[in-house]
Amino acid sequence: MTSSAEQKNTDGVERGADGAPAGGGLWGGGMPRWLPRAMVLFLVLVGLFQLADWAFRQLIDLFVMLLVSFFLSLALEPAVDRMAARGVRRGVGTFLVFVAVGVAVVGFLAALGTLLVDQVAKIAGDLPHLVDSLIGWVNRTFHQDVSLGELQNRLLKDSGTIETYVQQAADNVWGVSSTLIGGLFQAFTVGLFTFYFTAEGPRVRRTVCSMLPPAKQGEVLRAWEIALAKTGGYLYSRALLAVVSSVGHWVMFELLGLPYAAALAVWVGVMSQFVPTLGTYLAGALPVLVALTVDPVDALWVLGFVVVYQQIENYLLQPRITARTVDVHPALAFGSVIAGAALLGAVGAVIAIPAAATLQGFVGTYVRRYEVATDPRIDRGEQRRVRRELRREAARRLRRMVGGDGRRGE
Repeated sequence: MTSSAEQKNTDGVERGADGAPAGGGLWGGGMPRWLPRAMVLFLVLVGLFQLADWAFRQLIDLFVMLLVSFFLSLALEPAVDRMAARGVRRGVGTFLVFVAVGVAVVGFLAALGTLLVDQVAKIAGDLPHLVDSLIGWVNRTFHQDVSLGELQNRLLKDSGTIETYVQQAADNVWGVSSTLIGGLFQAFTVGLFTFYFTAEGPRVRRTVCSMLPPAKQGEVLRAWEIALAKTGGYLYSRALLAVVSSVGHWVMFELLGLPYAAALAVWVGVMSQFVPTLGTYLAGALPVLVALTVDPVDALWVLGFVVVYQQIENYLLQPRITARTVDVHPALAFGSVIAGAALLGAVGAVIAIPAAATLQGFVGTYVRRYEVATDPRIDRGEQRRVRRELRREAARRLRRMVGGDGRRGE
């Protein structure tokens, strides 16, 4: 007989007279067997996620250096491929390319350092005269009676504050030194990985493709070739534009008689081409400041030439040179630079344009394009332009006919 207090259902769970579980809890008399295992699995997954997040944050600098090395190798590999096609071993060719790039970088830094040291020495030599001129201007403008001796007394009176600043600067020397050493180590790491990616380019591609099925290998190699073409084209087009810019500005600076005209011209050419967005303004600021130390009129001439040359470059030189290498719309280039800077800082801003060109080229191979029918809603000014051209052509024909009739009448 079935008890009125408790009874068992056919599933083996004890239930009361009303059919509810006997224990009265959520799961009856005990915890389900799967719940402890689920809780342990959840905790393990959370721990693994935390561990992966910590490892990624610790290795983010390495990933950025690998990304920079990869794009640098894409830029250098076409030159190494040409040398390898002529019988030069890839390791030797990569070494020669590295030497050429290193000589160019060292020459640029040496020219810039010479210019900087000379200008600092000149400012230091003219400092007493500049201070006297500044004191005279302050006295005339603000009706004061400040003298150089009074300023010296105030500086000596506040010597304790100056000593504090000097002590703080001396304490920060260790921090600056460690930052410099860290930067040199990162540069060495980037150079080492770049050398490996460039010299072993075919082997790296073969290794990557060996881990993919045959259907995917062609896609990866196609993307790799597009990245090679776009990145190398971006570097070479920028280098050519930098050479043209340097030569043009050097001629102008020599005509004006500016000191270190060649160094200033190289500065303008390199900064305006290889520093995104702000490079043009940084490039023109230094020669303008140097020209101010010679003659303010020369500074105006320099500023005017920089502005005019920038327009010539934007509308005449750059479209012709980059049409076959990196054909990226200016709006897309500007947006990619902003996105790259937001993601990876200065490094992202530098590699943003070749990355955008690579993505654009890769997507363009898979997006099918169709012929667009003539529709005034697409370009509302197109019909007016066509009618205007027809009217001009009709007027030219009428003038030729009238001119021909007049000559026959004579």
